[in-house]
This record gives sequence, C-alpha cells and structure tokens, in this order.
Amino acid sequence: MAHLVDKLAVVTGATGGVGSKICEELVKNGLRVAGLGRRQHKLDALTAKLGDKFLAIKCDLSQEDEILSAFQLIDEKCRGVHTMINCAGVLFSNAILESKTEDLRNTLDINVLAPAICTREAVKSMRKYNIKGHIINMNSAAGHNAEVIKAPVGLYCASKYAVTGMTASLKNELFNTGIKITSISPTGIATDMIRRAGVPDNLIPHIAILYPQDVADAVIYALRQPDHVLITELMITSPEKEVILPSQAKTR
Repeated sequence: MAHLVDKLAVVTGATGGVGSKICEELVKNGLRVAGLGRRQHKLDALTAKLGDKFLAIKCDLSQEDEILSAFQLIDEKCRGVHTMINCAGVLFSNAILESKTEDLRNTLDINVLAPAICTREAVKSMRKYNIKGHIINMNSAAGHNAEVIKAPVGLYCASKYAVTGMTASLKNELFNTGIKITSISPTGIATDMIRRAGVPDNLIPHIAILYPQDVADAVIYALRQPDHVLITELMITSPEKEVILPSQAKTR
C-alpha cells in the first residue's frame, strides 16, 4: 500500500457498518479519507477516532446537488481523488408489488444513481490531476443471483444487478486509461441495515455470515494489487455457515 500513502480515498456510506470499517482500514494503511454520510453524530465519532486523516462530509446521496457540493469541497481541500469507494446502500423489506413508490425510487437513487454520479465526478478529478485511480463498487451476491434472497427486499436485487452491469460498462469505458474498477460482492453482512430492514435478531446469525471487517479486508486486497493487476470481481462468502433465509428458517 506504499503507493497509496497520503493519497485520497472517497467513501460513501461512511456512517454505516461497512463504510465506517473501510474508512478505518484505509486510514490504518496510510490513506487520507473523505467520508460521505447522512448521520452527523457518526461522522463526528469517526472524526474523533481517525483524526486529521479523515474529512467528514454530511451528504444526502439522493440529492445530486449535495453530491456535487461534496466533490467541490473535496477538490478545494484535498485536490485529486485516487480511490472512489461506492459503499452506501439501502434495503427495504417489502415485496415489489407492495412497495411504496418512494421506497422503490429511493433504492434506485442510493444504490444505482449515486454510485454512477460519484464515479463520474471521481473520474473527472482523476483526469484533472492525471491520476491512475481506482473505483470500487460495493455490490452483492444478490447482484449476480437474485434467488439467494428469498425474503422480500423490494428493488434491492434489481439495483445490485444494475451495479453489476454498470461496473462492466465502466470497465469498457475506462479501458486503457490507467483507472481501475472493481466490484465486491459479499453475501449477507452483520450490520444495522439488516435490522432496519426488519430481520429479527435471532435470524441475523443465519443470514449475515460475514462481518464489516471481512469486506474492508477485501477492499484493501483489491487496492494492494500492482498496476498491471486488475481485480474485476471479488465474491465473498463463508465456508463455515449455511445460508438460511427467513422463509426457510420459519420451518426449522
């Protein structure tokens, strides 16, 4: 990671379980981090923990003007972006046919449009400062096979399929530019997002077989590769647990 010491990484979803752990690992490995998140108290906690290596930016990723303002601030304070990690995500535990339009739209805004806009702005910065950077999209196993989730999760799986397609398209667009792009696709992760989606605590150990640290380690692994090596896709699961989904767990 010596090639990235004191370089800037932008992390969305910095106030979430996975995003905050990624921020911590990046700083531990010598990077500076601009963390975007909605919850000010969690941004404050990260600032207290990570010190002057961390720039906290309150940002609602469903609002393009706030994203653009965040990148303007980053350019003024930190100059060029070297790494863009699109980690923010939402999940609603409703069937598509029973979902509110607001929830459907919010899923696409946060899980698809926000990473597209952030990637566009990050690449602009990389090109402006002639940086051979790296884009990392936090995908999901559900972005490759929707049937891994039997429970109703609205447009979550569809949004992650979009991330898979977007990453592939961006790989073509960024070919021969020196800018890398990686998709990281974990299975269930033990975070507050699962609880907020309505999964009972007793089922979380069966559904969430990974932890935020596992995903943060995968990010570091992708970033550690030499210039001539590109990790296009990382699928992460566990050999130690069977994935039991809510619909299955009820019968056991």
